[in-house]
Amino acid sequence: MEFFKTLIEIFDKKMPEPQMFGWFHLLWIALMIIAAVVLCRTHKNGDDKRVRRVVFVTAVLVTVFEIYKQICFSFTVVDDEIVFDYLWYAFPFQFCSMPLYVGLLTGIFRKGRIHNSLMAFLATYSIFGGLTVMAYPPQVFIGEIGVNIQTMFCHASMIVVGIYLLYTNYVKAEHKTILKAFPVFVVSIALAMLMNEIAKWTGLLEREDFNMFYISPHCEGTLPVYSILQGILPYPVCLVIYFVCFTLIAYLILLAAIGIKKLAAKKEKKNG
Repeated sequence: MEFFKTLIEIFDKKMPEPQMFGWFHLLWIALMIIAAVVLCRTHKNGDDKRVRRVVFVTAVLVTVFEIYKQICFSFTVVDDEIVFDYLWYAFPFQFCSMPLYVGLLTGIFRKGRIHNSLMAFLATYSIFGGLTVMAYPPQVFIGEIGVNIQTMFCHASMIVVGIYLLYTNYVKAEHKTILKAFPVFVVSIALAMLMNEIAKWTGLLEREDFNMFYISPHCEGTLPVYSILQGILPYPVCLVIYFVCFTLIAYLILLAAIGIKKLAAKKEKKNG
């Protein structure tokens, strides 16, 4: 018990809340770029087994960091006593949490339709999720050192893994890739909606904040733009807009990858 108490106190170490484009934010952007370059350069011709290992190991590391965050949020030491209070708003099933589950599943499913869809999701939607936080992180920064490291690692890894999959051509930069990724997104949304409804039915919402993917019709919206639409449009319409917008942005990321691949091919042909 004393060991666990000491561990909690260590986990709870504080720091000044990082600022957007401050040293902490810029450090993680630099680390992300370096990791992507090193990974792609050293594994340019990575075989199936190597790519799967990279994705799975990354997912395991993300899982370890997530468990760490859950401990930080759930346990505190008050008057030399350990106090447990689970914060349901931090339950790990948000859009940016999906790479954790998807990455682990890629290690379970052998290469085939499901495996390819999971990998396609990591190379499209997942990159989008990582970019939203790495480009604008104030909403995730807090005053705890470990949690800030956790959130930066997890979101940066989403971008690095996605780029790696496209660079190695494990996930092909072609238009139909988004169609492979879309079912994973649909299933994720369906599970989030189910959890939101269970939270309502069980009475959890009466005492806790619980809004997976921030799309619950029973909670006040917090997502930019979507929160405004939620106040003026019927829920099904908001949900359709959510689907369309997220998929469109994921597709634009894929289009950028397709464009880069074409430019690289032209350059290689010209030099060759």
